[in-house]
Amino acid sequence: MPRPSSAAWTLRALAYTFFALAVFALAGPMPANAQEPTRLAVGTTADVVNLNPLVGNSRSDTWVTNLMYPRLMQMSANGQKEPYVATDWGYSDDGLTAWMELRDDMMWSDGEPFTADDVAFTITAVTEEAIGITAGLVGGSFERARAVSPTRVEFDLTQRDGQFLTNMGFWMPIVPEHVFPEVGQVSEFANDSDWVSAGPFVMTSVERGQRYVLEAVETYPFAPGGRAAVDEVVFRVFPDVNAQALALRAGDLDLIANAIPPAIARALSADPSITLVEIPALGWAHMQYNLERPPLDDLAVRQALAHAVDYEAIRRIALQGQAGSTLSSVISPVLSFWHDDTIEEYTYDPERARALLEEAGYTDADGDGFYDGITFGLLYDQAAAEIANWAQIVRDSSAEAGIEIELTGLERNTYLARARDRDHDIYAGSWSIMEEPAAYLDLAFRDGGFINYGNVSDPEIERLLDEAQAATSPEEALGPVQAIARRINEQVYDNVLYYQEFQFAYNSDRWEGFVPQPSDLLSLVNPLSLASVHPVD
Repeated sequence: MPRPSSAAWTLRALAYTFFALAVFALAGPMPANAQEPTRLAVGTTADVVNLNPLVGNSRSDTWVTNLMYPRLMQMSANGQKEPYVATDWGYSDDGLTAWMELRDDMMWSDGEPFTADDVAFTITAVTEEAIGITAGLVGGSFERARAVSPTRVEFDLTQRDGQFLTNMGFWMPIVPEHVFPEVGQVSEFANDSDWVSAGPFVMTSVERGQRYVLEAVETYPFAPGGRAAVDEVVFRVFPDVNAQALALRAGDLDLIANAIPPAIARALSADPSITLVEIPALGWAHMQYNLERPPLDDLAVRQALAHAVDYEAIRRIALQGQAGSTLSSVISPVLSFWHDDTIEEYTYDPERARALLEEAGYTDADGDGFYDGITFGLLYDQAAAEIANWAQIVRDSSAEAGIEIELTGLERNTYLARARDRDHDIYAGSWSIMEEPAAYLDLAFRDGGFINYGNVSDPEIERLLDEAQAATSPEEALGPVQAIARRINEQVYDNVLYYQEFQFAYNSDRWEGFVPQPSDLLSLVNPLSLASVHPVD
């Protein structure tokens, strides 16, 4: 990337200065002494689209609404689901009834108790109205919910589904029954005023394009002192991460919610007042081969393609070192309980790729260096900078193996439509969160699965998916899940290139106590983190 001229940097700095002054004026001065409220300024590059937590699905939506509407489970550093509002959970012997026990000390900010009725109300609304990702994850097995006591909720299932509780527990924010039903359809509730919270903070004001202000609630049992140490969290909207970085260095911002690109991270690392935290993604980047397009239905061709990719170059150059190997597995090592470290990463070996093609009968009749009939289009989102960069590396390294790759970069909506229609040879993309293997493997590799962009149809995988779905504990599901990952690796149904390592920045001269959680969705801006952070003594 060319360096901007000094004039460009001057103009950018002047533009930021006026922008920062305007935002600073809106927010008011920072506290001058310990008696004044403590205020944490968090930068984001996008407005909240929807303040209804069941409908909103952008990062900004999630960062803000997660501070008011708790989920039943939280996530550990290794991607495991852990108790949060739910203290315990399980299934009946036949697997057709699931249950959860809840904390008895949760309150909504208007004084109403948080109870099992809120959970039953939320999941009923989500499934009946088919709201958001949770409906897709649990709707296939959920029948009804019953609050059998203020702290116990039971769920009747139509079939055994060992992922029901963890999918619901992690992905579904709980909303207050006594507030949301008053407007009819829950999915139509704007939730744009008179907020009620059971999280560490509650919204007090919104100025779109400028800021979102949340104040600490008086009681939040997960905070170290029973209440967030910060009195106020202000999400400020900036035009881009560059502007956020300038604000952080100027002291007008305390934390950048967005992941920091490598070049900006290097610049920030030189500032002794700023700390960078590395947090692993819960997803991965990959290429999926369309098995319904010959010769991609030929295992030898897929193996040749796998040996024609320079994985280390992709991680070193396109990701500038901020990536790690999954060992060519569809289960990231971040998920240490599920990951199988006996799987071997495909090796970059152009000569081996050529040998595989020649053994399978492919030739270069016209002598142009490419095997006849071994030309593929690679579809990618042209706005995804890292993917656009590594797509070129894939093209160039494949050429060394006699495989011709034609790049097709499209604007995002067209790209997504082509992927949904399976209108591609090779699909290049990434998944941001793949944290429950039995669930996402079902979506991506079951025949007809919603994101099965490779048209995989393998009876052995179908059998193993059924076994994993019926398991009612992680230990029971582990065997079939790892067997699926090995099968995908052996058959080269998907070529996983890396998992990303994100970097986040905050002012460590002022603040300490953040609680990192994996993924760019949780990072340092999760409820437990913002309830625990406090000023440096």
